[in-house]
Amino acid sequence: MSLKVDETVPDFSLVADNGKPFKLSSKIKNKALLVFYPGDGTPVCTSQFKELRDGAKQFEDLGVEVIGISGNDTNSHQAFKKKHNLPFTLLSDTEAQVSKDYDCHGWFGTKRGVFLVDKEMVLKYSRIESVSIFKRTVSELIESIKKHS
Repeated sequence: MSLKVDETVPDFSLVADNGKPFKLSSKIKNKALLVFYPGDGTPVCTSQFKELRDGAKQFEDLGVEVIGISGNDTNSHQAFKKKHNLPFTLLSDTEAQVSKDYDCHGWFGTKRGVFLVDKEMVLKYSRIESVSIFKRTVSELIESIKKHS
């Protein structure tokens, strides 16, 4: 499935880092930035999430909740979150179904991608990286959010 801007995205339920179910459609208050990433603790993912953490106020000011999604389990997410003081919800996509639904699953697992979704579940912006070492910076994401909101 290829997701297109201005179309409705697939809803999903995954387990959050706190062990509780997280259903996208019932959790979006304003906008959500879904951040698919290969794995907790890997060098590029750690750098990416530390940068997102440092830019958290900018996302909050735009009414955007950052939500991380990878194939890691809740224990891994809890440790990653604690070690790096991450203020985001991290979701466990252990079966890779959501990453497949969002075209973020490849030969080596979850691909790096970002999706801006509004409270009506409409896709406003997306970017899937061709190589997992690439990532969008906070300034690039903020610019895209402002442009597509």
